[in-house]
Amino acid sequence: MNYEIKQQDKFRFLEEGEGEPLLLLHGLFGALSNFADLIEHFKHSHKVVVPLLPLFDLDIFHTSVGGLQKHVQKFIELRGYNNIHLLGNSLGGHVALVHILKHPERIKTLTLTGSSGLFENGMGDSYPKRGDKEYIRKKTELTFYDPAMATETLVDEVFEITNNRIKVIKIIALAKSAIRNNLGEELSQIKQPTLLVWGNNDTITPPFVGKEFNKLIPNSELHFIDKCGHAPMMEVPGEFNKILEAFLTKQKQPATATIA
Repeated sequence: MNYEIKQQDKFRFLEEGEGEPLLLLHGLFGALSNFADLIEHFKHSHKVVVPLLPLFDLDIFHTSVGGLQKHVQKFIELRGYNNIHLLGNSLGGHVALVHILKHPERIKTLTLTGSSGLFENGMGDSYPKRGDKEYIRKKTELTFYDPAMATETLVDEVFEITNNRIKVIKIIALAKSAIRNNLGEELSQIKQPTLLVWGNNDTITPPFVGKEFNKLIPNSELHFIDKCGHAPMMEVPGEFNKILEAFLTKQKQPATATIA
């Protein structure tokens, strides 16, 4: 997947296709490659936008879910996007939730997959072990139902991050921020149609988390995918895209007119 990374001011992002914006937010160890199949599929019907979140570029005081949300907000304002279909995976879902709660006006729909915001098992406990590639490989494999999804390239990317002291400090700061920033009491305020797509074998944000989001977000629908872990759009892209396309198509249908 070779897409042009655009730059405007301090923002780096991918933008492909035309139509209503489908804005994708990646997670803590996420990258553009996480969304490869999704971009290819939806660039024919939407303007697919992926901002590169500054996970390691914010100062330590703003290295938080709130700091990332402010970055996304400024990016949306700069680009002038409206009627946005906002989608987030893992920490990206958490950022999407904080954003829609603070700035709902430009958002048309919300999609969460393996999102934090209520509960998550992080790399947590004994993390990080610098210099131990096998440990990092095992932790990366836990993201997926099929451990083969943790390719050498992916393991190398995570290993590189965990061997950089400053990046490790920022990852820990973001993980702690996510745990502190529990949104349970605020989710009832979300009015937009919301799609929840969860892997039945997600060990990081287990299936009960998807059920809890479904219970707390009023206008939400929940879909489980079997033999799938924490990143459905990577592990089962065909099924994920089918669920998302049906949801987005439903939003295009005109609302039934009501007589006052």
